[in-house]
Amino acid sequence: MPEVLSAALQTPGLAWMLLAISMAGLVRGFTGFGTAMIFVPVGAQFLPTADVVFLMATTGIFSTAALFPSAWKKADKSEVGALAMAAGITVPAGIWMMTQLDGLTLRWIASAVIGITLAAVITGWRWPGKIGWPGRFAIGGAAGTVGGMTGLTGPVVIVFYLANVRDVSRVRANTIVFLAALDVVIVTNLVFGGFAGLQTLMVALLLSLPYLITTLIGKALFDPKLEKVYRLASYSVIGLALLTGLPLFD
Repeated sequence: MPEVLSAALQTPGLAWMLLAISMAGLVRGFTGFGTAMIFVPVGAQFLPTADVVFLMATTGIFSTAALFPSAWKKADKSEVGALAMAAGITVPAGIWMMTQLDGLTLRWIASAVIGITLAAVITGWRWPGKIGWPGRFAIGGAAGTVGGMTGLTGPVVIVFYLANVRDVSRVRANTIVFLAALDVVIVTNLVFGGFAGLQTLMVALLLSLPYLITTLIGKALFDPKLEKVYRLASYSVIGLALLTGLPLFD
C-alpha cells in the first residue's frame, strides 16, 4: 500500500488536478453539475482517457454521499429512472469507443461537447416542443455513451434540463440523482473491463477528499434566490477549464 500511495503522489499533474477538482466541488455543490466539464479538460492533459473517466466516476460516487439524500427526496424518480436505465445500457458502447479512438481525438471530442453545452446554457437556448418518454430514453442513452467515452456524464442531461423552464431545485435534484446512478454504472464497467488499477484508485481517493469538502461548502452556499450568481460563476470556471484544456495550446 505505501508503494501504491507513493506512486499515486507522483502522478503527473496531480497538483493541477487537485485544484480543478476542488473548484469542481464548489460548482457541483451549489448547482448539482459541472464537475466533469471542469475536471476532464485538466485531467486529460496528464492522464489517459480511461483513467480520467474512472477518476470522474469514482470521485462522483464519493461526493454523492453529501448530496444524494436531500436530492432523492426532491427528484422526479420516474424521469430519472428512465434516463438512468437508458444510460446504463449505452455506457459499454461509450467505453468501447474510448478504446478505439486516440487520446488527442478524445480530447477534441470532449472540448467540443463542453463548448456546445456551455454555449447552449449561456445563450439561454430553449427547446420549443415537449420531450416524451422516447425522448428521455434517447437523452439518457446519449449521456451514457458520451460519459463512457469521455467522462463527461452530465452535459447531455444538463442541456436537456436547462432547455426547459423548470424549478431550479427540482432540476438540481434530478441531475444529482441521475449522475450518481451513472457514476456507479461507469465504475462497474471499467473495473470489470480491467481499466482500473490500484494506483488509479488511490489517485481517486486523493482527489475525493478535497472534492467532498468543497462540495459540502458549495451545498451550504446554495440558495435558489442566487441562481444567476451561481450560473455566472459556474460558466466562468467551466470556460476557463475548457480554454486551458484545448489541445490547440499543447
